[in-house]
Amino acid sequence: MINRQTHLVFDAGIGGAKPVTVVENGHKCPFCCRDELEGIIAADGPILLVANKYPVLADTYQTVLIETDDCTAELSLYPKDHLHRVIRFGTGKWLEMIASGEFASVLFFKNHGPGSGGTISHPHMQIVGLRNLDYTASIPPASLGGIVISRDGGVELAIADKPLVGFVELNLKLDGLGHLDRLADYLQVCAHYLLNNFNRHCNSYNIFFYHIGGRITAKVMPRFVTSPIYIGYGIPQLTTRIPDVAADLKRIYGL
Repeated sequence: MINRQTHLVFDAGIGGAKPVTVVENGHKCPFCCRDELEGIIAADGPILLVANKYPVLADTYQTVLIETDDCTAELSLYPKDHLHRVIRFGTGKWLEMIASGEFASVLFFKNHGPGSGGTISHPHMQIVGLRNLDYTASIPPASLGGIVISRDGGVELAIADKPLVGFVELNLKLDGLGHLDRLADYLQVCAHYLLNNFNRHCNSYNIFFYHIGGRITAKVMPRFVTSPIYIGYGIPQLTTRIPDVAADLKRIYGL
């Protein structure tokens, strides 16, 4: 029987050795040096899945999805064909790890920007198998719903009215794998909105994918300094701007 955990253990020794390129500090980008990459698991043209060279989390299997060979690229600006290719590839590898039965649950997420919690600026995602921890137990179903902004092509976009962390969280529900390209389109709209039309101080975001109850949901959230009320007390906060965000997305992107 698997001994279920509630916390992950971070190896500070490995973490201290990781290169950092998300801020300007002279480090060479490890994802640009493709001839030096080790542990390549799968590839689709410029898209690579590699074993994480710095596996900081105990009792996990950590992989990195390198989205492109262009270090200056960004998901919100990808050409549609590449955008769709990245999301199809990443989702496929994530679902393969889930189907393997080796893990209690599998994380699939993206960091972008200095406030996102990532260390490498080169566009990438992470797929992490948790051997003894089921993340789904910590996700209230209500946090993945909300006020619907748009429905199209098998995808629903909503703004959370019961956010996981707060203040603005954009949730995308997928009706089936046949609609992955439309999911990718919506993810791109959300990322572009947060970086360009949401708040002039926003330069970071996260994308989190969830596989709960046989359904795929994605959450896109801007990243700033986290509220001390959430950090200290676990109380998420709503914003009075929910109607404005919904109206802006509809107006700017024709949703």
